[in-house]
Amino acid sequence: MDKFGQIMQQMAGLTDEERMQMVESKKELCICGDCPSYNDCASESRELLYCALGKSSYCIVEETGCICPSCPVTGQMGLKYEYFCTRGSEREQRRM
Repeated sequence: MDKFGQIMQQMAGLTDEERMQMVESKKELCICGDCPSYNDCASESRELLYCALGKSSYCIVEETGCICPSCPVTGQMGLKYEYFCTRGSEREQRRM
């Protein structure tokens, strides 16, 4: 099992509150706001951490560049996909 799979397994054992704390701590590392695809709508809606939470609900519809591979969350979580804002979370893209 790879790093992402291990983290998903660990998260399954957490309470809802512990999972929310983990999400909030990852949001602090998130660099979505610097991405070329991130727009004013996403900023105003405070959308972040697409890799874990899934694609933009309606703000980001065009892929104009991706910095996901350089995000600290990518290394910490063992992510291998990108364009989470338009294509879905790592879990969705892995079809888990």
